[in-house]
Amino acid sequence: MQSPFTPDEQGLRGVSLDLYLRQIFASLPPETMKELSQAIHDQALRKELVYYRDGKTEVINVLMRPLAVFSEQLNYFHYVSQTLLGALKRMPELYLKDFQVREIVRLQEGEAKWLWDTWGASHNQFHTVFGRLDAVADLTGAFSKDSLAFIEANLVGAGGVHLIPTAEEIVLETVVPVMEAVAPDLALQAPDDLRDTFMQEMLDHAEVIGRPGRAICFIDPKYAGDGPNEQETLMNYYRARGLEVYHADPEELYVRGGEVYYENHLIDVAYRDYETRELAEMEAEGMNVRPMKQLLRQNQMVSSMAGDFDHKSCFEILTDPRFAVHFTMDERNVFRRHVLWTRVLRDIRTTDPMGELVELLEFTRDNREILVIKPNRAYGGEDVLIGPSTTQSAWEAAIQRAVSEPGEWVAQRLARIAVYEFPVLTETGEVSTAPFYVVYGFAPTKYGLAVLGRASQKQVVNVAQRGGMLAVLVGQHKHAIHTPKMPRMKDEG
Repeated sequence: MQSPFTPDEQGLRGVSLDLYLRQIFASLPPETMKELSQAIHDQALRKELVYYRDGKTEVINVLMRPLAVFSEQLNYFHYVSQTLLGALKRMPELYLKDFQVREIVRLQEGEAKWLWDTWGASHNQFHTVFGRLDAVADLTGAFSKDSLAFIEANLVGAGGVHLIPTAEEIVLETVVPVMEAVAPDLALQAPDDLRDTFMQEMLDHAEVIGRPGRAICFIDPKYAGDGPNEQETLMNYYRARGLEVYHADPEELYVRGGEVYYENHLIDVAYRDYETRELAEMEAEGMNVRPMKQLLRQNQMVSSMAGDFDHKSCFEILTDPRFAVHFTMDERNVFRRHVLWTRVLRDIRTTDPMGELVELLEFTRDNREILVIKPNRAYGGEDVLIGPSTTQSAWEAAIQRAVSEPGEWVAQRLARIAVYEFPVLTETGEVSTAPFYVVYGFAPTKYGLAVLGRASQKQVVNVAQRGGMLAVLVGQHKHAIHTPKMPRMKDEG
């Protein structure tokens, strides 16, 4: 149903809802806030919202106050995310047929061989990619749609299938009832549960490729120890709901009669938390990764090989006019509005963010204040150089390093990261308000959109960097927009 509000009113209602949530929290006594903080921590531990690091269990911090958006905002973000994901899914096809794409989006020799060995005509017709698209946006601002800008894609083992709905559950079970006691007219609910939409994508994939069963296998470094233990937790979640789901290390798989098995269980579709370059390295070391290659070749793997095209350099393909012919007008409009200008750092003449022809190295050198330099394929916020926070000498040294390491570094338009204030407990146990940078991870499926909110007091925001999670809930249009009261003049009676 079409919203009864104009775009301007819609934006103001988002501001009004956020203000309402902040007012509710401001009315809570300090003791209640302390109890909420402890309850969130206890629930996070119980629900396995944890990160394993160096043999120790760290409970992932969930901020007490959620953000709230309206369903029509989510619908727009879903459309944009699905459009971007659809374009990225075509990268293997573009790579194989366009040498200019191969110049920009470079694969290592081993992973390129895997692509040529496993990608077939059937993949061009249908394949599945599940991932997370990281972005900045001011979700509670008056112009939330215009503020959306994608930073990068994570299309293999992106994480969040357990983390996102669990953080939402914790806030809905512990915090929202306390808020409703103060404001009975408050109406907040969870978005679509990512565990459900993700699994439906997996089952749909099995059906489309004609698999007789629905046995799903999650494949990751099962015995590595570090990181979130999502796959094991998800396996238990799905099994409790009657689904046939397994969790395996690649070397625990084997091929028999042309099919892939795990502990004598035939696998229909697998979900991987391994990049192909890792698998190629394992193959070179003599490890048995034949089952993984077979799953990819037979289109039984999510994400397909397209998941390995989550290089930041892919955003150059989307934002360089030379490649516009590969995309529809609707796609190009989405890229223009919401994909940050990105270029692999090299000695080349290209277009700048305004569409003007420039020498890339010179432009990057002269525009430090509006750019960042990033590793093309690293993740977790590693080695990101933010122009305005960097000296000119360090900036120029980074440019020289990029030139000496072809294809390894990109320059990207600096994103405007939203800053919000949240209630926190200080080290002394006192309640305080602190500012946080917030970025988002959008996990789209055809059934809906999940949003991973991540907050940090550093401009590089990532859970692996000890950032916190932020629940993004769905609100309703219940609160009127009030004009501010004007101060009375002294000469008024």
